Amino acid sequence: MHKFIKKAAVLGSGVMGSGIAAHLANIGIPVLLLDIVPNELTKDEMKKGLTLESPEVRSRLSRSAMQKLLKQKPAPLTSAANLDYITAGNLEDDAAQLKDADWIIEVVVENLDVKKQIFSLVDEYRKQGSIVSSNTSGISVTKMAEGRSADFKAHFLGTHFFNPARYLKLLEIIPIQETDPDVLEFMTSFAENTLGKGVVIAKDTPNFIANRIGTYGLLVTVREMLSSGCRIGEVDTVTGPLIGRPKSATFRTLDVVGLDTFAHVAKNVYDKADGAEKDMFKLPEFMNDMLKNNWLGSKSGQGFYKKEGKTIYELDPLTMTYGERSKMKTPALEAAKQAKGAKGKMKALIYSDDRAGRLLWNITSQTLLYSARLLGEIADDIKAIDDAMKWGFGWELGPFEMWDAIGVRKSAERLEEEGAALPGWVKEMLDQGHETFYMKENGTPFYYSDGQYRAVKENPKRISLQTLKETKGVITKNSGASLIDLGDDVALLEF
Repeated sequence: MHKFIKKAAVLGSGVMGSGIAAHLANIGIPVLLLDIVPNELTKDEMKKGLTLESPEVRSRLSRSAMQKLLKQKPAPLTSAANLDYITAGNLEDDAAQLKDADWIIEVVVENLDVKKQIFSLVDEYRKQGSIVSSNTSGISVTKMAEGRSADFKAHFLGTHFFNPARYLKLLEIIPIQETDPDVLEFMTSFAENTLGKGVVIAKDTPNFIANRIGTYGLLVTVREMLSSGCRIGEVDTVTGPLIGRPKSATFRTLDVVGLDTFAHVAKNVYDKADGAEKDMFKLPEFMNDMLKNNWLGSKSGQGFYKKEGKTIYELDPLTMTYGERSKMKTPALEAAKQAKGAKGKMKALIYSDDRAGRLLWNITSQTLLYSARLLGEIADDIKAIDDAMKWGFGWELGPFEMWDAIGVRKSAERLEEEGAALPGWVKEMLDQGHETFYMKENGTPFYYSDGQYRAVKENPKRISLQTLKETKGVITKNSGASLIDLGDDVALLEF
């Protein structure tokens, strides 16, 4: 059983690999950052008289990645001095140093064959008992471990960080059948308590949890925009902070992620799915045209939006031209703005019979049904799915919390009236007289699972102000602040 990680190695020095190395360096863990050996010289290297055999050339990729860490925004390093914890190297000259690492993380290109080659190298040089993981965003972790030694498999799992690694809370951990349960337990505890992550245990399925549901939700939104005749800016008016989502909403989020990245993630599911699900993960034609035009979003200067000077224009998917940015205005939107919190706003908007309400209902209802159908396939419980969406995509409410907010029975009845098939377990829950996916008893939260409510296991280090307010109570408050009793003679002033 592992008690600590004293040294780590990160294989692959791209944005994600260097970001993970920085996150480890920030907590004082020395990291060996390795990448491939370049096969040609840069002009600068030629001028200096260097050759392909020069050490600085051979480790150029990881060296330049380290320098980029100092310029990136938001900053991956908590202090520039932390760069001293990272050592640059390459996969040929420095592979023997892998024997010193307690944790080896693969972050190379999303290609199964390439990853298997890397793990063959790792298996040759790693020490027995060292943990090995892949940062894949959706390739089968089980297939990566094929042909590896028994000790490798016992210490192998997927560790899917979300970008940027320092700032996004979610870490999906994906064990394989051979993963030692002690290794899984240690990595979960280490990730939560040392790396500061919110961990969800995912199953080895395409795109795991957050990307599977997030990609589906985004594609549903694009299709609803096209069928309803809404414009890009109008959709973003409805699908942002108003319903507890980031202000980048739908299309600005796609521009930030990059359409090429998004298309790759969607293809992951498309290639492995069948029937209606396969159709859902097929990109609409105008998005394929965007890819051909290299309109990838922020990285290429234009995508669903384009900025000229200080003016932002939006794409018209029918004409493939850019025009004035639009905003949706309806009575329901105005009413929703007055409602309290994401739950209140959502409820006020989703049942209204105007453009905004209909758009939100069509998007949300499909995403909720999809999430419910995937229970058991991508994760064992609804809380893992909700946490993944909140921590990975910045949703204020996970799918099942959202469903509670709009009323499970009311929405289920409407879905059945519209001809949708409810997943059997949701029907069963309602038939048993259970009205919500979550409930509270004496301040303890419970979630519905297999016909009963189970207590939510919270990390004891996590402080929930909401729970504290309900149990220990508020000492005093006014319209602008609350003084909350945290216990142990500590009070917290919340503005």
